[in-house]
Amino acid sequence: MKQDSTRNCAYTVDCEDYVHVVKFSPFESGDACSLIAYGGNNYVVVGTCKFQEEDAEVEGMQYKTLRTFHHGIRVDAIAWSPETRLDALPPQIRFCTAASDRKLRLYTSDLQDKNEFKTFDGHSDYINDLVFAPKEGQEVASVSDDHTCRVWDLEGNEKAHFVLRSPGMSVCWHPEEPFKLMVAEKNGTIRFYDLVTQQAILSLECEQKPLMSADWCLKNNLKIGAVAGSDWLIWDVTRSSYPQDKRPIHVDRARLFRWSQVNENLFATTGYPGKTNTQLLIHHLGHPQPILTGTAAVGSGLTWHRTLPLCAVGGDHKIFFWVSEM
Repeated sequence: MKQDSTRNCAYTVDCEDYVHVVKFSPFESGDACSLIAYGGNNYVVVGTCKFQEEDAEVEGMQYKTLRTFHHGIRVDAIAWSPETRLDALPPQIRFCTAASDRKLRLYTSDLQDKNEFKTFDGHSDYINDLVFAPKEGQEVASVSDDHTCRVWDLEGNEKAHFVLRSPGMSVCWHPEEPFKLMVAEKNGTIRFYDLVTQQAILSLECEQKPLMSADWCLKNNLKIGAVAGSDWLIWDVTRSSYPQDKRPIHVDRARLFRWSQVNENLFATTGYPGKTNTQLLIHHLGHPQPILTGTAAVGSGLTWHRTLPLCAVGGDHKIFFWVSEM
C-alpha cells in the first residue's frame, strides 16, 4: 500500500495474477469501505479499499481481500449488482463476469458457505461489456463482437435481443433512465434503446472508427463520452447527434473512456496496452491539456471510485491508483 512515485500513481495493491479488468462498485454497499473486484487469468478477487482522502485515520490506503472466486478462465469484464450489501446479515456479494469462452457468469456469495454461480449462454463471439440494471439489479445487459446486445434475467433467460450493425463495444444503464440502454458500436454509432418498446430511439455519430469505448455520465445524463481512433469525443444529447467537443489524445489508439462518478467534467482515458506501458490520462473539460498523466506496466481496465476523484487501472500483478483534483 506504499506511495509509488516511479509510476507517479498514488497507491498500488499487489495481486497474485495479471489483472485484466478492475471495477469499483458504483453502488452504495452499506459499508464505509469501497468494494473493488479484479479479474485475472483464473480468478476474480473481491476486496475492500479505504483511502486517506476519505478517512484521515487511514495512512495512505487500506486494502483487504474478502474472497477469491475460482473462475477457471480469463476474465474479460466485470459488472457489480446493486443488490450487493455488506451491511446485511449475512452479507451478499453479487457480480457478473464475461469470459473468453463467450459466456456470462453470475456469482452470488455470502462470503461464508454460500457461493453460487450460474452460466448464461447465447453470445457466439467475444463479449466486450456488461452491466446490471442499476435500480433493482434483476437484469444484466451485454454486448458482443457477434453484433448483438442481449438483456438477461438472473436465471440466464434472454429477455431482449438487439441486432447491431457492427461489434458492440460498450453498454451503459443509467440509474435515472432505468428503461433506456446505451449501446456503443465499433463502427462509431452510439444508440439508445427503449427497453419497453425494444426500439432504437436516438443515435449519436462519431464520424470516425474504430469506436473502442463509450460511457454515459452519471452526474449528467445528457452527456455521453467515447474514444474513437486516437480522440476523445463528447456529446450533449439535447444538441446534436455529432460530438460537441473532441480532441486527439493518445499517440497510438485510445482504448477506454470512463466518466468520474463525482464530477460531470472529469473523465479518464487509456491508450492501447503497448508492449511495455499503457498511458492513463485524466481530463477536465475546463482544461485544454490532461490534468494528470500516468503510466502502468501493460495496464488493462479502468474504473473510478464511487465518491472520490480517484481511478484505478490493472496491470502486471498490480492495481495502480491515481488521485486527481476535482
